[in-house]
Order: sequence, then C-alpha cells, then structure tokens
Amino acid sequence: MNKVSFIGLGVMGYPMAGHLAGAGYAVTVYNRTAAKAQKWCQTYTGTQAETPEQAAEQAQIVFMCVGDDNDVREMAGKVLKVMAPGSVLVDHTTASAEVARELAQQAQQQGIGFLDAPVSGGEAGAVNGALTIMAGGEQADFDTVLPALKAYGRQAKLLGKAGSGQLAKMMNQICIAGIIQGLAEALHFGQRAGLDCEQVIEVIRQGAAQSWQMENRAGSMLNNQYNFGFAVDWMRKDLAIALAEARKNGSTLALTALVDQYYADVQKSGGGRWDTSSLLTRLK
Repeated sequence: MNKVSFIGLGVMGYPMAGHLAGAGYAVTVYNRTAAKAQKWCQTYTGTQAETPEQAAEQAQIVFMCVGDDNDVREMAGKVLKVMAPGSVLVDHTTASAEVARELAQQAQQQGIGFLDAPVSGGEAGAVNGALTIMAGGEQADFDTVLPALKAYGRQAKLLGKAGSGQLAKMMNQICIAGIIQGLAEALHFGQRAGLDCEQVIEVIRQGAAQSWQMENRAGSMLNNQYNFGFAVDWMRKDLAIALAEARKNGSTLALTALVDQYYADVQKSGGGRWDTSSLLTRLK
C-alpha cells in the first residue's frame, strides 16, 4: 500500500503528509487553496492533484484532514466515487461519530475500507511525528494502514467499530478542557496570593497535579503568551460535538458545558485564535 493521497493541508495535514513522503510513500496531495499544495510539493517529494477525485483515483489509501462534518461529507462523497475496491479511506478530521458511521456504511457498500481516526498532539505533535491516533473501524483495515500511521503517530490504537475513534477524541477534549480550567484557576489563585508561581509549578509538577498542560503551557500562561497552539475556535467546535453526543447518550457533562462558555468569553474578547490555555485571560 505504497500509493497514498492526502486531502487537506492545514496546520495538521501539511506536516502529516510530509511524514508520509519522508517514509517513502508515493504521496499525492490536494488542498482547496492550491497554493498550499504547490508549496507542499516544493518542500516534499510528491504530486499535486487539481481535484479530490484526481488525488484519490489511483490511491490505495486516502487520508483526509479537513474542517467539520460538512467538509468530511463533501470530500468523502467525491473520493469514494473513484476509489477502487480494497482501498481504505482514513479520516483524521475531528468530526461527529454520526458522520463516521455514515461513511463507513457507504464505503462498505463499495468494497472500500473506512477508519475514523482523529488525532491528538496539536501542531507540535504533527510536526514532530508524535501524534496519538484514535481509530474506529474494522481490524483488517486498521492493520492495512498502521504502517503508514506510524509515519506521524507515536501511538495508534483501534478502539472499536466505526465512530469509536471520534468518541475517544471527545473524551480527550473533555479531559483537556477541565485540566486547562483547573490550571488557569490555580495560577490565578497563586498570583493573587502573591506566590512565585514559576517556583510553585516547579514543585507541584513533581506530584499528583502534574499534566501535559502544566508541563507545556504553565510557563506561557504566566507570560501571557497565547498566539500559538490549538485555537479556542477549534476547541469550541470539538466541545460542541462532545456536548451534542452527550445529549444523545444521556451523559452529564456539566464541567465541559461550563468551560465551553468560558471559551465563549475568550472569543468575545478577541481570542478565538489564541491557544486553549488562554482561559487564564478571563480571570484577570
């Protein structure tokens, strides 16, 4: 399965496709903004397609990393028309479990494999080839694409049938939202108490309070630096998906709903493109 295509060269897709090229795959790329695909081809070894169909028609594996449910349906609808039986469509977009199940059924009817495989690790994880990949679908399809996933993923696991990857990503975002809010409140509390928060973080990061967010974001939060990382706008999109799924399955996400509203406050203050750690700004 050496011939692959990658559709969607955004913050995540651009380096992910690059890792595939670096691993020796024959990569064809497509992006709605053609200039981005042209730039990618100048940076990596690969071919630019003028349409999604052209990108997918000869590919054994088609990867997508686009915007939302509507984008996923649109692009999948185009590529599934031309993909050959036995090929596999892998959707890395963070989208709903519902759209994953729809596409899995559609692909199966055409003899095509499908995996919903959202990722975690942000832009840094994509650039460094260290993403965590949560997949839903059939074992045979996962086994087929796993060597390619290893080009940019340090962890990839099949978690169940179609939709399971998206449900796992919802859990991931629920955890992150609560952790960042807790970290923001702790830093706010420490600053108001007159503590040297950098020294406090150095101590408590060695104990049970330690987290990825504390390790990678506490310093920039204390320095009021937010123009990087995973944007608030994207996080609100992801939390909306999780909250909608919670209404369907009857789960209670009180904290998630509250933090989502806190992110709405950040958006109103002009921070839609700030990193998600910018929750601290609304406490100042």
